[in-house]
Amino acid sequence: MKIINIDAINKRPMDMDGVKDVMVQKPVTSADGSPNFAMRVFTIEKDGHTPYHNHDFEHINYIIDGVGGIKKENGDIESLKKGSFVLVKPNEKHQYVNLGDEPFVMICAVPIEYE
Repeated sequence: MKIINIDAINKRPMDMDGVKDVMVQKPVTSADGSPNFAMRVFTIEKDGHTPYHNHDFEHINYIIDGVGGIKKENGDIESLKKGSFVLVKPNEKHQYVNLGDEPFVMICAVPIEYE
């Protein structure tokens, strides 16, 4: 069993093409013995965004704080706020963007193979 507070996990800049002002924390990984899922926490700063991308696995997001949006395949941006859940299905093109003045923070659960 692992129990940890998010404040004890270092934030690291997300290193990927198309990223602007995004930090990542990894509270649950394969190194913890998790057999199926990894958990990540992304903090997207004001005017920041993840890359506009897709991948061949699903992931589930839960918005912890802030106001943001998800850019969908058709280019529309759907608003997200604290308490919102998002299921991104395999191969759906998407991008998370901060639409507010404060950090936009979300949990992201992915298959362990993609941690």
